[in-house]
Amino acid sequence: MALRVPYPDGQHQEISFTADKTRIDLNYLFQLLCVPSQYSTGLPYERFPLIIQNSICFSVFHHDKQIGFARVISDDSEFASLWDVFIDAPYRHQGIGQALLKYIFQHPRLRGIFRWFLMTEDAHGLYHKFDFKTETYNPYIMMKVNTI
Repeated sequence: MALRVPYPDGQHQEISFTADKTRIDLNYLFQLLCVPSQYSTGLPYERFPLIIQNSICFSVFHHDKQIGFARVISDDSEFASLWDVFIDAPYRHQGIGQALLKYIFQHPRLRGIFRWFLMTEDAHGLYHKFDFKTETYNPYIMMKVNTI
């Protein structure tokens, strides 16, 4: 059995990024992602921890306050799907989202991924900076294919 080395935290000015799930504020995320909101999924609270458990999670902190999040579902080779990417409104337009994506794409489990997918309503410009292309059949779906 291979031992997975923890992914070190990242930094962008006063903002820190971590893949350490023990630092996630579950209540904060549930309120944002599952209670009726822009990001709402309507997921029952008892199922919410499974999302965290079965995803590679990335949290964003300003000092000790969680201000953002993203998660990836992947087979560690062929595909990865990026979900629930957000930065709290007061912290947007400061390069934090871009720094978060750089941090995610450098994760050892995700570096060699062949095909990335995501869905977005309004952040196409951010993802275009990382070579994602909008799918012509559905403008909410974006894909990135890495060449070997």
